[in-house]
Amino acid sequence: MNNCDKKIIITSNSVWNVVNFRKGIILDIIDNNFEVIIVAPSDEYMPKLRKLGCKYININIDNSGVSPINDLYLIFQYLKVFYKVKPDVVLSYTVKPNIYGSIAANIYSIPIINNISGLGTAFIKGGALGNIVRWLYNISLNKSKHVFFQNNDDRGLFLNKNLVTREQSSKLPGSGVDLWYYQPINIDFSKRNSEFIFLLVARLIWDKGIKEYIDAARIIKRSNPSVRFQILGFLNVDNQTAVLQSDIDSCTREGVVEYLGDTDDVKFFIQESYCVVLPSYREGTPKVLLEAAAIGRPIITTNVEGCKEVVDDGVNGYLCNVRDANDLAEKMNTMINMDFKDIEKMGSMGRKKMEREFDEKIVINQYMSEVNQITEKL
Repeated sequence: MNNCDKKIIITSNSVWNVVNFRKGIILDIIDNNFEVIIVAPSDEYMPKLRKLGCKYININIDNSGVSPINDLYLIFQYLKVFYKVKPDVVLSYTVKPNIYGSIAANIYSIPIINNISGLGTAFIKGGALGNIVRWLYNISLNKSKHVFFQNNDDRGLFLNKNLVTREQSSKLPGSGVDLWYYQPINIDFSKRNSEFIFLLVARLIWDKGIKEYIDAARIIKRSNPSVRFQILGFLNVDNQTAVLQSDIDSCTREGVVEYLGDTDDVKFFIQESYCVVLPSYREGTPKVLLEAAAIGRPIITTNVEGCKEVVDDGVNGYLCNVRDANDLAEKMNTMINMDFKDIEKMGSMGRKKMEREFDEKIVINQYMSEVNQITEKL
């Protein structure tokens, strides 16, 4: 069998996720003469898949729901797609594709490689629903060819609960960052005397630390009203902790934050900022922090799983306590009062850290190694 005859399905909870986080691996797989089929719920990003050279199959995923009927239907959809396509390998991302896509792949004995980029609200909070999610992971991942994690804490948790084996799993440096596209650019300090610009980029759910960012902005503006606090990201996302338009409208009317809307390309907004902030409660490894550091911006983020790996505290940014607006404000004030040369040095150290530890090529090479091990046996 020649490589051009081999098919790889990539499945995720949205086309947006695939386009924004998996572009590098998709292009490399295609360059290696594999046919790539994306399986995900449809959205406005579908035309971008065709530009990448992918085929596309739509499935319905109830991302925030807990209906057993809907989840059984999802398994049926995967079974139907896998039977039709007969992929040689499946690459799976996000919670429900990881669980239900794996169950379907196991039924057909199709090799699957999972990526655990975050544990989801139910897994973290525990309780009855959390126990069900752990049980589902247990039955779905036990036959996976490989399970990638984006930080050691998540991998350790899965190992301790016997959800994966040590031989079956490994850690990736997040999704990696395209160091060629996200080039370092100096901060424009010409407005330094009148304003300092902080930027938060995220899907707007409260678990990203949106409340703490807003509260910290209020604290700082009491004594330093010229400091600007920007927010960039999707509102009203399909999540139980979604931030609503009314929430943002209230804060912007108050003059606490500026809402920049959403974008397909965060690079320009990061370049215009002085410091990127993400006070998230827990992450896999936030891609926006990698992009910010690659551009040469210092970072302030929480000392939690997934975030702390990106920041060497006091070197390329600062770590703050989770769910603590006062500590976040203190770290922000430290940044505001720094000499601009020290801020630039922090940014430079962040770029070097990305080159050393988070180059997207590291992620792509590990994926291709696993894919080649599987397909060479066919």
